[in-house]
Amino acid sequence: MCVDQDVRPEDIFECQLCGDCCQGYGGTYLTRDDIAAISHHVAVDRETFLSEYCVISGRRPMLKQGPDGYCIFWNKLCTIHPVKPRMCRQWPYLEAVLVEPSNWKAMASCCPGMRTDLPDKIVIAGVRAYLESIKP
Repeated sequence: MCVDQDVRPEDIFECQLCGDCCQGYGGTYLTRDDIAAISHHVAVDRETFLSEYCVISGRRPMLKQGPDGYCIFWNKLCTIHPVKPRMCRQWPYLEAVLVEPSNWKAMASCCPGMRTDLPDKIVIAGVRAYLESIKP
């Protein structure tokens, strides 16, 4: 595998639909666009969505978690998958991996779809390729 041009995001990660990433681990922060899309999807207005489905952390809205620690929209699968938050859509291709590649292995400890048998330069190339692909 040649580094950069030939590394595809799917070379380093394949979602196993296990839901482990839906357990919170620090919370799922929401953008304004996330709030608009999810509130529309669940057919409530913005204020109702924020009060019933979110908590505020550091002045930013996050999705609530159920008593089991999972996102309130997790029910064996993501019930808001078509409009899931940006943070969820990007998992595990996070900029934090570009800053510190060891973050990949730390995240992989709770995500069976992340490959840990590849050198950092391959992981970085895969993360970079994904992030480039979603730029507006």
